Amino acid sequence: MSLFGSFNHIGLRERFVVVVSLVIVASMLIIGGYLINRQSDIYLTELEKRGQALASNLAYNAEYGVILESQTELDNLIKGVARANDIIYVVITTADGRILAEIGSNLGTIARAKGEPEEIHNDWGDFTRTHFEAANGTEFIELSQPVLTVRQSISRENLGTVYGYGSTSEQMMDVIGEVKIGLTFKNINKEITKSQTAAILLSLMVVMSAIIIISAFVRIITRPIESLVEVTYQISKGDLSKTVDVVRSDEIGLLAESFNRMIESLKQSQKEIEDYNRTLEEKIIDRTRELEDAQAQLIQSEKMVAIGQLAAGVAHELNNPLGGILGYAQFTLEKIQKKTAGEISQKDIDSYVRYLTDIEAQSRRCKAIVQNLLKFSRTSQTVEFNDVDINAVVEDTLTFVEHQLMMNQVKLVKDFDPNLPIIQGNPSQLQQVFTNIIINAMHASDPGTQIRLTTRFAPPLGEFQGAVEITITDQGRGISQENMKKIFEPFFTTKEVGKGTGLGLSVSYGIVKEHGGEIRVKSQVSQGTTFTIIIPLEKKTCSADKI
Repeated sequence: MSLFGSFNHIGLRERFVVVVSLVIVASMLIIGGYLINRQSDIYLTELEKRGQALASNLAYNAEYGVILESQTELDNLIKGVARANDIIYVVITTADGRILAEIGSNLGTIARAKGEPEEIHNDWGDFTRTHFEAANGTEFIELSQPVLTVRQSISRENLGTVYGYGSTSEQMMDVIGEVKIGLTFKNINKEITKSQTAAILLSLMVVMSAIIIISAFVRIITRPIESLVEVTYQISKGDLSKTVDVVRSDEIGLLAESFNRMIESLKQSQKEIEDYNRTLEEKIIDRTRELEDAQAQLIQSEKMVAIGQLAAGVAHELNNPLGGILGYAQFTLEKIQKKTAGEISQKDIDSYVRYLTDIEAQSRRCKAIVQNLLKFSRTSQTVEFNDVDINAVVEDTLTFVEHQLMMNQVKLVKDFDPNLPIIQGNPSQLQQVFTNIIINAMHASDPGTQIRLTTRFAPPLGEFQGAVEITITDQGRGISQENMKKIFEPFFTTKEVGKGTGLGLSVSYGIVKEHGGEIRVKSQVSQGTTFTIIIPLEKKTCSADKI
């Protein structure tokens, strides 16, 4: 059980005592922490000031010792300074860093700096303060002050003269060395620990005294509340005959009076609920029947819309192959009518056979299109795959769309890879995919623009066995980012009413997925669109996913 769960199971008196005790403890901790931190800051400030005074005094007295590089004189200076308990080392160096005198530990050379050095400017001079932490956990600060000397500068005009030397020369301060003093926090930390212990003991004494006083005071308040709890328990069991007998003029008395009024309101509400429950079941049955009728009407309406869109889609998908069949039939009939049986040559017969062959192929394609459209009402359909030459399938497709491209003044540019490998696929289904995308590209293109159709081989890489890529790029109006996410959804179209049903790309997507491939789309508004169809080299017979 969590801490809050346990707290909810204790009595009001205990809660009050716990909360007040926690408030007192928190207050004591905050006040004690503030005082300890304040005292720590004072200790640190005093330690730093004392260190600055020692460093300043040492830097002043070490001037001639540094100039003469007298180790004996400098050792005598730092011995007196290093006697303090808070100083762990003193080092005097030359301006170029050579140590002239040192005393104490070498923590300053092996410790890790905590933060960047800080520049200090005060009455004692210019200092550099750095906070260090040694590997053994010892923390200390290092105060560095330069050792300065006075240099007289004489102008050339007065060089060699004696009179007026003081007025014509300039005094300049040169840095000839540096004094470093390490001050430990050990003694300060001991004092802080003592203060913390005293604060904890004082807090415990205050809390214990407060608990004793508060417990007695809370007992006086909770006695009438216990009476309210007893009546509430009876009410929870359904007994509304009990009332609170507490008679007081304070807030507890007002609570008891309000509680008794609530009991009367509960009695009235209970009677109304019993009356309402008698008619509730009949109302639920009536509302359920109304919802079922509305749902049936909605389903029937959606079904009629889907049937209408599917019929329009069938007409759209069959329009291209039927147009080819009609054109070849009219062309063949026109030639036969112009010639008698004796005038028909072997070349004409070969042409008629080619036309009839194309008519047969397109008729079969119409049958395949109908079967493909049936995917909208079936969960799966077995697809037979054979060896397919993609370039040949694309050329067959262009036979039926080149005329429409020419009528719309759209130029077709072909860039086929002659060394494409044979893939496993269904030629009629792939032809339907290419037809849908090329026709869509034509509808999106303006007269005078072009459509580029490219085929290429993507070689194997790792576990990828290689694939054939067919790219169809137009210079049309493009597709917005909002519509890019919906172009493969059934019945989604941006064309005008009567010019598209939104089935073409949806069916094409399903066909490519059956071949184990994918369709990638890149488009920018007013810049054009590129469809890339990727078909893997090997794909066995599979079942079409439900669109």
